[in-house]
Amino acid sequence: MREHGILRRVLLVYDEAARRLRAGEKLDPEPLQRAAKLVQEFIEDYHERNEEQHIFPRFEAKAQMSELVSVLRTQHQEGRRLTGQILHQQRILPSLEQFTRMYRAPRRARGTRCLYPALHRLISEKEMDQLGEKFEADRALAAARFRQGEGRNRRHRAGV
Repeated sequence: MREHGILRRVLLVYDEAARRLRAGEKLDPEPLQRAAKLVQEFIEDYHERNEEQHIFPRFEAKAQMSELVSVLRTQHQEGRRLTGQILHQQRILPSLEQFTRMYRAPRRARGTRCLYPALHRLISEKEMDQLGEKFEADRALAAARFRQGEGRNRRHRAGV
């Protein structure tokens, strides 16, 4: 999934920001803010919301992988809290460290390795195609919203 690739890249930005903060080096807040906004708008508001609304309920309805789904729901909530702290520049270093640790956790990786393959066994091919089409349309909207926000931010920084 491309969302997971985006998340891995954001984690690199967070790692570098945390390294600089620990070393007492100067940190330009703009790249960190853009990365956090990307997490908020694309990972949380699009990817995780789709999981919460369309994937997790299918597992919960059939009482399958309940523990993993519960852990992922909890991680989504905690990730939103940490992203909010990063965006509001509160407890930045601990928030960055907690976020990167949580999203790299082996249990998180099970979501990709276990949950998505199990979904193919849980729903029909037709339902899977319909979900894929819905997610792709939602992804395009989320990407357009993010690009539009980035354009607004660039104009604001340029004094327009």
